[in-house]
Amino acid sequence: MLWVKSLHIIFLITWFAGLFYLPRLFVYHSMMAATDREGNERFKVMERKLFFGIMTPGGILTVVFGLWLWLGYPWSGRWLYAKLALVAVLIVYHVYCGKLMLDFKHDRNRHDHVYYRWFNEFPTVILIAVVILVVVKPF
Repeated sequence: MLWVKSLHIIFLITWFAGLFYLPRLFVYHSMMAATDREGNERFKVMERKLFFGIMTPGGILTVVFGLWLWLGYPWSGRWLYAKLALVAVLIVYHVYCGKLMLDFKHDRNRHDHVYYRWFNEFPTVILIAVVILVVVKPF
């Protein structure tokens, strides 16, 4: 089971790398989209490759190995349910990132760089909460 836990952590890091970086790309993309056509297209490629090549596989494998761990250990408690709720929130955030990526792809972005700067902070808060729940198990 230690291999499964290791793989869960590895893919969690991969997923979060994308969750941290894609919104940062949105910040820069929204700042230059109207001024640089070539740069705009470059951002579209980077966002697509990050979302489909790193984030989505990382997220799927994080969930798969997390479920495997959950089924392999008789873990329970309110901390676990809180963690699972936060994972569900992250999945929604991930899907919303995909929607925003498609908006950029079709030149339909409706937000400015300030929105994306705030949006970029959300996974950090969730990560802190999840780590505290898993390590401290406060309830």
